[in-house]
Amino acid sequence: MKNFYQEGENITWTNGTGSAVVSGQVVAIGSLVGIACVDIASTTTGAVKLEGVFLVPKTAGTAWTQGAELNWDASAATFDIGTATPATGDISGCCVAAYAAASAATTGYVLINKGVGTIT
Repeated sequence: MKNFYQEGENITWTNGTGSAVVSGQVVAIGSLVGIACVDIASTTTGAVKLEGVFLVPKTAGTAWTQGAELNWDASAATFDIGTATPATGDISGCCVAAYAAASAATTGYVLINKGVGTIT
């Protein structure tokens, strides 16, 4: 196939956040959510994973059921249940809970990019 460029599991991303990103950190790329594969200094490029299940920060106070739609809360840098009201910069409907998580939990397992999210 002449127009194939690369597999979509990882992409190269240029860090324009103004801050360093550490390996394992959640990265918002437009309406996608990725996980930094390596430390990425401000203004440099690095690999970001766009597929898979990851243990990530979770908003405490709401329980997750397996398969529940999730939002990325940009200001809190946590994932929240999909029924939460999104604020500016949040990405709605981008991921799902891979496993249930208790209300008090501060981390949870997320299947990233189950579809393209919506930026608020």
